[in-house]
Amino acid sequence: MRIYEAKDYEGMSRKAANIIAAQIVMKPDCVLGLATGSSPIGTYKRLIEGYENGDLDFSEVKSVNLDEYKGLSKENDQSYYYFMNEKLFRHVNIKPENTNLPDGLATDDDAECTRYDAVVAATGGIDLQLLGLGHNGHIGFNEPAQEYAKGTNCVALTQSTIDANSRLFEKAEDVPRFAYTMGVGTIMKARKILIIVSGADKAKIVRKAFFGPVTPEVPASILQFHNDVTIVGDEAALAEIQEFI
Repeated sequence: MRIYEAKDYEGMSRKAANIIAAQIVMKPDCVLGLATGSSPIGTYKRLIEGYENGDLDFSEVKSVNLDEYKGLSKENDQSYYYFMNEKLFRHVNIKPENTNLPDGLATDDDAECTRYDAVVAATGGIDLQLLGLGHNGHIGFNEPAQEYAKGTNCVALTQSTIDANSRLFEKAEDVPRFAYTMGVGTIMKARKILIIVSGADKAKIVRKAFFGPVTPEVPASILQFHNDVTIVGDEAALAEIQEFI
């Protein structure tokens, strides 16, 4: 496990974007596993700058996203499909047919989970998976549980996750209670994993997830068993693991 400390969110975003950019340059037809939420916005902004400067070419890149809210259409401005288009896809030359997310309007949960697992498998495997880290240790929407989910699954979001996401919705009751998420087993198959963390509110879970016991009660802790993990965090987020840096 490699750990890089940046001074602040901007520094974290720059370092993370450089790692993703290097992956694209090394393998122009790479498969990127992508994340949503506030953590990667700065990283995506830097990648867009790289494209606009002529340093990055997304024309052969394929992407598979971690998750999508159940019940939201692609047109809904809180859907992750909408987020990815606004924060990255429409600003670079990635082909729409090469971008993949779960279908939030699927009516058969089991069928949608099977379909999305097949989509990920058909890419040939994720070369680099970008992850954020939830306050309760969730990765994607894999919440604390009794066991790890292997493949894509439809999960009931915990109250802490609902509360964290409510700031993005007009009313708390508008926050979806369920989401489709790539399973922990699928995440662990990625060849490389890049975790980005920012802010003092993430410091305790960073220590617990990456230097505590491995348990499905802290989903991210399983990443301790992956052979190619990079953590990029700012000073505040890494404050409680200084002895390991």
